[in-house]
Amino acid sequence: MAASAARVFASLVPAAGDICGDEFDSDRTVKPTSSQSRSYTRHVQVTGSAELSCPPDRATVTISLTNTKESVNDASNSITRRLEYILQTARQHGVKEADTSVRRHVGRDGDLYCMSTEVSVVFSDFEKMQGVRAVLLEKLDKSVCVGDPQFEHSSECLGLLRRRVCATAVETARLKANDICGILGQTLGPTLLVQEEETREWGCGQKEGLALPVMVQQKVDRKLFCAYSRVRVIFELRPNNSTRKNL
Repeated sequence: MAASAARVFASLVPAAGDICGDEFDSDRTVKPTSSQSRSYTRHVQVTGSAELSCPPDRATVTISLTNTKESVNDASNSITRRLEYILQTARQHGVKEADTSVRRHVGRDGDLYCMSTEVSVVFSDFEKMQGVRAVLLEKLDKSVCVGDPQFEHSSECLGLLRRRVCATAVETARLKANDICGILGQTLGPTLLVQEEETREWGCGQKEGLALPVMVQQKVDRKLFCAYSRVRVIFELRPNNSTRKNL
């Protein structure tokens, strides 16, 4: 994930006793006492934004099997042999049982019984997914229909993206505030407030092509998910050591 250029704005928040804006009057200058100047707190307030993207971390492949026989047992036996081979192939490639589901359906077409079965396999390793699809296409050929992988983001993946984009926006704000302190001859103090003011999420992958062969990596790139975050952060503003010596 790569952060985009962030827009950051900064402003100084005047403390009690400070004079600014329309309240300033050259004939009414109020100077804080020495004790007041040490007690009030000054702040630097900045906003930072960031945009990150992440690829899908899951792919589901559906394998369909159908068979028509004169008896239910004959149709079931033919399906069962191919089903066992599919499940065995998935296990050999490290697919967990929890990531595999099987759905069966039996119907009649005149005097014949038609049995159909769908096997859905969820992969987190796309290389293993390609290996499983290649074996099934080679060994079972036209006796099964191996669908194209359907890529998606897990809730864990999206949760991580949201946290990272917010943290990146905060870090951008902190770096800008630190630069401002250097210009003003101040030291950046502890964080007083972090507020996420805006969030946006959208699919940011490429648009689908026109009936052209597409490699797995290209399909992954087309399913990128983007997130944007803008935060407001307030830091305490402290005089640096050299400034304190001159006070």
